[in-house]
Amino acid sequence: MRRRIFGAPATAVVLALLIPLTACGDSGDASDSEGTLRLVAAEYGDTPATSSKAFWDKATADFTAAHPGIKVEVRLVPWADIDREVSRMVKAGKAPDIALMGSYSDFAAQGKLYSADELLSVTSEANFLQPLAEAGSVGSTLYGLPFVASSRLLFYNQAHFDKAGVKPPRTWTELKSVATALKNKGVKFPYAMPLGPEEAHAEALIWELSNGGGYADSSGNYSLASEQNVKTWSWVKEHMVGAGLTGPTPPSQLNRADAFAAFLRGEVGMLNGYPSLAHEARAKGISVGTIEMPVSDDLGAGATPPTVGVADWMMAFKQNDNRKPISQFLDFIYQDKNLTEFANRYHLLPSTVSAQRAVAGSGGIDRNDTQFLTALRGAQLYPVNDPAWVTVSDTIKRNIGRAVEPNGNPKAVLEEIAAKATEASKNR
Repeated sequence: MRRRIFGAPATAVVLALLIPLTACGDSGDASDSEGTLRLVAAEYGDTPATSSKAFWDKATADFTAAHPGIKVEVRLVPWADIDREVSRMVKAGKAPDIALMGSYSDFAAQGKLYSADELLSVTSEANFLQPLAEAGSVGSTLYGLPFVASSRLLFYNQAHFDKAGVKPPRTWTELKSVATALKNKGVKFPYAMPLGPEEAHAEALIWELSNGGGYADSSGNYSLASEQNVKTWSWVKEHMVGAGLTGPTPPSQLNRADAFAAFLRGEVGMLNGYPSLAHEARAKGISVGTIEMPVSDDLGAGATPPTVGVADWMMAFKQNDNRKPISQFLDFIYQDKNLTEFANRYHLLPSTVSAQRAVAGSGGIDRNDTQFLTALRGAQLYPVNDPAWVTVSDTIKRNIGRAVEPNGNPKAVLEEIAAKATEASKNR
């Protein structure tokens, strides 16, 4: 596995229904229409009103108008289902031409994907933000084309902070002190810690990085049970969970969606979040502050470890031998105006240098989003370029919460996770 652990499952919400979306007709597995590209894309909306359908309707119509011989058929699939659905299509010999989803490396390892240099000009390939390009690469070859991304920062409810008379923390000791003050003022979740199976691997990596640890060592091997990580979870168990500073729901049972919902109800003092949460909170009249995650006292307040970033990936399948029209479509969809329109629709960040400059220079980005942009440029992402990551991440999500339970043993839990990761890597 490569040292740079970048890339992530998507951070968008799930639509409960499959929505056929097309510029040219049926959205089933097969399409015999000459000059038709099939794109299977994750649905980023959570209601019909916020569905991605409107974006793809316009984008595909505009593309076909500019390239009359090529039509694009788009199928939207909920985030909960898309990895499984695309894998099914590939195994059935009915791979789409293009997919937009949260993982790509398994298909790359099987030799199913076109590489970026087969699809994009040198200039276009070089336009991707470096951490994202590294996350999309297996070895030195780019297969996963980053589309939209986000980074994570620590959110705090300014009204709760004002009532408790506290300032944003810079170290873990300060974080504990602030959480204690919030608890004393009756805040239900002084620090919301979602270590439930939905997305525990995000919260886990944030904490581990803030103590100089993480998922990989300097040689690029998994280091899930490193001494630094054991120290991290021992501290969290004793000083946050054991001290009653994480709220009434045990972290192992608290999912991200539930933590975010509690924040939007005004029940949370602090939690890690991404850009769209800030916009939702302000829409509900909640005054939100965002800062980088405080660091351990061992690192000291002056340390600035990487923030956690997440990205979603475009990938192009070889099966239908449509390299040229795929190349033309990707060239179109990665134009700054299209990329920024999609990113802005969901308060995400575009993946290219030129699109980010366009967003930053438009005057339409607020101070909080600027913070997320800055954080993304130095972010560390999950190791989606490792084909075993899907299994490893699932192991982390389903087990890391046990490390901070009353009878939990952080070292034993981490060693168990590490052993399963080793086995998963051997089986790839």
